[in-house]
Amino acid sequence: MKTTIITLALAALTATGATAKKHQPTAGYPITQVPFTSVKIAEGTFWGQRIKAARNVTIPLAFSKCQSEGRYDNFVKAAHPSADYDVSSFMGYSFDDTDVYKTIEGASYVLQTYPDKRLEAYIDSVLDIVAAAQEADGYLYTARTINPDKPHRWAGKQRWTSEENLSHELYNLGHMVDAACAHYQATGSRKFLDIARRYADCVVREVGPAKGQACVVPGHQIAEMALARLYVLTGERKYLDEAKFFLDYRGKTATKREYSQSHKPVTEQDEAVGHAVRAGYMYAGMADVAALTGDSAYIRAIDAIWRNITEKKYYLTGGVGARHAGEAFGANYELPNLTAYNETCAAISMVYLNQRMFLLHGDAKYIDCLERTLYNGVISGMSADGGRFFYPNPLAADGSYGFNHDGSRERQPWFGCACCPSNLCRFIPSVPGYVYATRGDSLYVNLFAAGRATVDVGGRSVTLSQLTQYPWNGNVELKVESAKGGRFTMMVRVPGWVRGEVTPGGLYQYADSARQDYWVTVNGERVDAPLQKGYMAITREWKKGDAVSLHMDMTPRLVKADGRVAADRGRLAVERGPLVYCAEWADNSFDVFHFVIDRNPKFAIADAPTLAGGVKKLAATGTVLATAADGKLTATPTRITLIPYYAWCHRGPGRMQVWMAAGPEVMDERK
Repeated sequence: MKTTIITLALAALTATGATAKKHQPTAGYPITQVPFTSVKIAEGTFWGQRIKAARNVTIPLAFSKCQSEGRYDNFVKAAHPSADYDVSSFMGYSFDDTDVYKTIEGASYVLQTYPDKRLEAYIDSVLDIVAAAQEADGYLYTARTINPDKPHRWAGKQRWTSEENLSHELYNLGHMVDAACAHYQATGSRKFLDIARRYADCVVREVGPAKGQACVVPGHQIAEMALARLYVLTGERKYLDEAKFFLDYRGKTATKREYSQSHKPVTEQDEAVGHAVRAGYMYAGMADVAALTGDSAYIRAIDAIWRNITEKKYYLTGGVGARHAGEAFGANYELPNLTAYNETCAAISMVYLNQRMFLLHGDAKYIDCLERTLYNGVISGMSADGGRFFYPNPLAADGSYGFNHDGSRERQPWFGCACCPSNLCRFIPSVPGYVYATRGDSLYVNLFAAGRATVDVGGRSVTLSQLTQYPWNGNVELKVESAKGGRFTMMVRVPGWVRGEVTPGGLYQYADSARQDYWVTVNGERVDAPLQKGYMAITREWKKGDAVSLHMDMTPRLVKADGRVAADRGRLAVERGPLVYCAEWADNSFDVFHFVIDRNPKFAIADAPTLAGGVKKLAATGTVLATAADGKLTATPTRITLIPYYAWCHRGPGRMQVWMAAGPEVMDERK
């Protein structure tokens, strides 16, 4: 592709002009997610900074990598296939096409915050190249089409024959469909949607249980929730049926293994196993199919799996995936810190899962988990400027272990297997779509992010603004700017962390006696009402100018893990609000691995405006233990400086840990 196209992409992010397309409600779910097209995040705020970084840095970087790493060239070659092409020599992975799709998806989301006609035109130019590579029957998989007689080494000799192994044909479909739906929602253009539907129609014809079809299920899940999304958008039942087939036949085809969650039928599964990203995407797809079909067996299974994750396999940062081997979940309570994998993509999958669990059940505990993952396990994967990335996200670093995907010890500008950078590219700009939800005459306020939204509540239009500096303080003001029809219920989430609950099910608990207070007022008058599934329900005739204020104390708290988590036994972590904190070498003149935190530490809070876009640091009292030259143990009282976990490694690699020793007996246990 010509260099001028990339130059256009880099320049395009400063222009204006896109139009929004109203999205249909989420059919089938009791609760409806308010789409990203209805919510604008304010610039300069916590999430405004991150969306701006995605717009200015991450998305242009991803587009440029699509060019420099041959992603566009693959589509150009597929439009003119040749027996002379040795696909495996120039195509890294059979899923490289998805980098293009995910980048377009991220760019589509960002168009809502930064309307941009030039960016729309650039995306159209990319779609011209994608469309030219599509075969006459809709099949679009460059790893095969470039040279059908000698496709990519993972592709198999015929369509779908290696799908349950490494071909990723259906994985490519999933990311294409997700991106096409987002592009249509953002722009109203059917250009990408029509391409994606043609491929989806090809899959519906060729993959299934009927005679003459390939009876296979995705080797890497994501098509399930993408097809469910396509069904909701188009109303075409065949897409939902295909998604359900992919789930119904898991554990019934030739491939049966925990790695890809195909070891047994999904309705018989009750434990999270195998590759954590595949698993998270599949569990989210199960929730979609459960809601859209009303299948109670799916609901029972996904409820059990969710409990297994949050009660036994969930990191304090909201990440999942204990093992580098297989990028997989470990056994129950297997949660090492130094060697934790915690893939960034797996954290994103947990956001997808928890959002869907909330839409099914309407309980704030799912948003509590979503928030924990969002503020800790997801954004740690990307530098504050949007240009460098972690693949794994450990909870401890010794300065020498090369934990990152390429064996490095710090964020990298890209990876050959680019799924995490491109996934962040598409995910971060989608955050506005997680702030609000509706159910009948109720409006749920789930996340606290300054901005403005226009929402349909029970058939009436409500415009709401939100003012907050969350997560740095616990004050949130919600102001009704207009409310046609007047009467509805505002459901304001009161997070578990302020109510004394670290995580649902008790895998983590507070280890101190501190208490945090909260209160809600309407136009200055305090509201006293029992919580409903973690929400303060306020029903009234709303009028323009009404203001709801939520105050939450943000006292630093000590956290302990269940005693069955061997890696955290005898250790404590620190949280403030939704943020997990860590100790890093750059802030402390001593070895942070030799620090023992007081059981009742004194905390101090200070601003650090130059670190990672600005953070609040904590200082905590404790003791540094060391061995003198004569072999005697020395103990020096001191303060340790802590920073938000997501901000670590912005100043180079070195020692870091989340779980600090609470006594000398565990001082050097770093795993």
